[in-house]
Amino acid sequence: MPPTLQTDIKMEFNPKNMPFRRLGPSGLRVPVFSFGGWVGIHFCNRCHQELMKVAFENGINMFDTSENYNQGESELDMGNAIKELGFRRSDIIVTTKLFWGVRPGPNAGGLSRKHIIEGAQESLARLGLDYVDVIFAHRPDPNVPMEEIVRAFNYVIEKGWAFYWATSEWPAEDIEEAHHFAAKLNLIAPIAEQCQHHMFHRERAEKEYAKIYRKYGTGTTVWSALASGLLTGKYNDGIPEGSRFDVEKKFFSNTIQSLQTEEGKEKIRKMRELTKLAKEELDTTPAVLALAWIARNPNTSTVILGATKPEQLVENLKAIEIMPKLTPEILEKIEKILNNKPEPIPTHGRPLLDRLGRL
Repeated sequence: MPPTLQTDIKMEFNPKNMPFRRLGPSGLRVPVFSFGGWVGIHFCNRCHQELMKVAFENGINMFDTSENYNQGESELDMGNAIKELGFRRSDIIVTTKLFWGVRPGPNAGGLSRKHIIEGAQESLARLGLDYVDVIFAHRPDPNVPMEEIVRAFNYVIEKGWAFYWATSEWPAEDIEEAHHFAAKLNLIAPIAEQCQHHMFHRERAEKEYAKIYRKYGTGTTVWSALASGLLTGKYNDGIPEGSRFDVEKKFFSNTIQSLQTEEGKEKIRKMRELTKLAKEELDTTPAVLALAWIARNPNTSTVILGATKPEQLVENLKAIEIMPKLTPEILEKIEKILNNKPEPIPTHGRPLLDRLGRL
């Protein structure tokens, strides 16, 4: 039987001024800014529906979650929001991640063929969807042969439960190995890497993955672009009452303690300079500047935004207007403040092998 045409559509998608890019080497076009379900499920009492509606109205049609965000509650909440808001399925991009599982047990997590297949089925059941657009391996699993991982994700794609697969926080050598097996077995390789990337966390995204971008065209779906709020500038003069660090002291205890170290104090000093630059040079906030800075990176496919309030989400999208204003002169000033640009990996006189072979 042919598929039934969706008739319960309540919201038509309008991309407005949102730029779209290909997700890595694939043909899938994703918004430069997407919406993630981690912050909402943890810090604003299941506020997905309101935030997803505002995101969609402002050109965001990509929604990211994971099986383990609050033990599956994020997928449930996001799935309910998709249904209640009445999105046309072909208008939205939904991604989820597998690894941690939602219950204890020797096979309830990891990247075994068993968990990848069963985890994918359970995620779809919680989301109330027939498929996700991209399914991520949420962490590497050194206990499972890479061939098994690649074959299992390809099985998920062959079943129509996902269109693509990708990785999250994988070392470059593991991504390389996955591509090796995919090529050897004539299977689909991962198209993207979901990594932490922000002004104070650059080594992996900008240095370690350099060869991966060059060889495979991998794109990143960036998380924590604002360093858990540090890059908003709100902590420049302490922890304000009612801020996330204040309300969730226990959750962010390690981050709060790190701000008392010499390294932490240096970050605050840099933040004060970035705040001044954002205001005086661009008439914007440090948060908007930080988001624009990450989004302009040519290897960034999308920046995942987390928010607890609609106005916060709308404010962050002002980064779209700032991106073209990041001139070479402004970028040079930012680099001078940060003083942490990763040094490129030396090729030792073997650029051809670096480009075309496995080092």
